[in-house]
Amino acid sequence: MYTIAYLEEFTRKVFLKMGCSPEDAAAIADVFIAAELRGLPSHGMIRIKDYFQLWQAGRINVKPQVRIVHESPSTAVVDGDGAIGMVAATKSMHIAIEKAREAGTGWVSTMNSNHFGIAGYYSMLALPHDMIGICMTIANPLVAPTFSVSRMLGTNPIAVAVPAGKHPPFVADFSTTPLARGKLAVAAKKGEKVPLGYVQDADGVPSDDPDIITRGGSMVTLGGTREQGSHKGYCLSAIVDIFSAVLSGAGFGPFCPPSVAYLPLKEEKEGKGTGHFFGAMRIDAFQKPEEFKSKMDRWIETFRAASPARGQDRVLIPGDPERENEERIAREGVNVLAPVQKEMKEVADVMGLEFRMD
Repeated sequence: MYTIAYLEEFTRKVFLKMGCSPEDAAAIADVFIAAELRGLPSHGMIRIKDYFQLWQAGRINVKPQVRIVHESPSTAVVDGDGAIGMVAATKSMHIAIEKAREAGTGWVSTMNSNHFGIAGYYSMLALPHDMIGICMTIANPLVAPTFSVSRMLGTNPIAVAVPAGKHPPFVADFSTTPLARGKLAVAAKKGEKVPLGYVQDADGVPSDDPDIITRGGSMVTLGGTREQGSHKGYCLSAIVDIFSAVLSGAGFGPFCPPSVAYLPLKEEKEGKGTGHFFGAMRIDAFQKPEEFKSKMDRWIETFRAASPARGQDRVLIPGDPERENEERIAREGVNVLAPVQKEMKEVADVMGLEFRMD
């Protein structure tokens, strides 16, 4: 087991070695650690190697000038200048919050960025300001639309964070596919299969091989099959793509640059880099915050009181599992898979850093 402090310091040192400023390296490490704490290792230490290889390939800018290129009182388009995604995303969400502070709501569409970790981290930045936070992003084009084998979309997550009163906040953070790409990587490193309905081979035949996407296969949209609603997952993913990429001028759909170095950049280009979308809504623009929070408490209590199905001991509120993970992992430490430790050690050796194999 690794302590949070050890992994945070190591991550920060890696990005400092790449040439990031101390402020940016700290922001990047915060998102990595948030993923591990919330029990989402698919976006934690396993991604160190991805960013390292992208840096080696010259595909990320470690000294970006993130800036607003178009705005109104409540909206902005941000150019991330090829930044590591966490840097562009954190700055963009803070812009949305400042817009909301002045106008009631704030909306930011960001282009020319890269993979940014877990979407929930950014939506939750709004909570201390008595705001509702919203975040979306496009991702590696590894997902086929319903009835297709063409890899056109990303896992395209949506995250919404809503403050409550005496109860913890409502935090929904989910991909528009049955699972995140990183979870396929975790399954592959563990030597595990995945359930049918998550991925398909190059001919569109359902597969249980988590590595099938490296051999021409694709992920499928939420629902898995048309009969089980994959067309609805396709619609959700398309909405994220339009808000994050078409609206900002990023590379939509298949033109999103891959966030792993083993996938080549497309020769045909459309838009600039990876796109995100952020929203912040000031609660007092709708009603008094204390009244809203009281109503949210009542909402949460009502749904917690729902009768559990046979074999289940309770009904969860979005955000419960991640919050419980945070409490447990902060106390017990982070279990990093042996293959991921090996990759982290290899990165450390190349960069002249120390990493302790557990």
